[in-house]
Amino acid sequence: MARYTGADCKRCRREKTKLFLKGAKCDSPKCPMESRPYPPGQHGRGRTKDSEYLLQKREKQKCARIYGVLEKQFRGYYEEAQRKQGKTGENLLRILETRLDNVVYRAGFAASRDMARQLVRHGHITVNGKKVDIPSFRVSANDIVEVRAASRELTPFVVAHAQLGERAVPAWLEVIPSRMRVLVHSLPERAVIDTQVQEQLIVELYSK
Repeated sequence: MARYTGADCKRCRREKTKLFLKGAKCDSPKCPMESRPYPPGQHGRGRTKDSEYLLQKREKQKCARIYGVLEKQFRGYYEEAQRKQGKTGENLLRILETRLDNVVYRAGFAASRDMARQLVRHGHITVNGKKVDIPSFRVSANDIVEVRAASRELTPFVVAHAQLGERAVPAWLEVIPSRMRVLVHSLPERAVIDTQVQEQLIVELYSK
């Protein structure tokens, strides 16, 4: 399976903004964006003005990197979003938000989406009582996402349980800490998705 194996912090510097790929490190003084807020490489501080195409490309890259999706899968999500009724950009973000790994991260059960993907792959998460180990699995309204009872005493979940409430949970989700459970009340609207992405630039890029 293809996956990115380079430095996460370089991806943040390339997009000139924090993508919060490293959990607590992103909020600490150790974050490279604090000391080197410019693109990596020997010419990082001498970049010329970006073209319209480059701005669109960078916005697409930023969105894909935030959610940990590679190009082929991202393009598939875009084509699916295009077929749905409504605005393509909003449909795309809704698809990305309802991935199981993102729901686990949004609920506060993992410090980052990378960590959430690993927890899902290792079989610690159930959806409606059934084990699901596919990070790209998409939740639906009224689904119940839960940490398996046998996994709740593992260190990552003990730490996560102690920190529940420190990160805001989106309005379309409800967390029940005592059961390490998430209730999916509805699919998210754009107004409650706080991902700092200009989805219209992505639509413009793929429309060419």
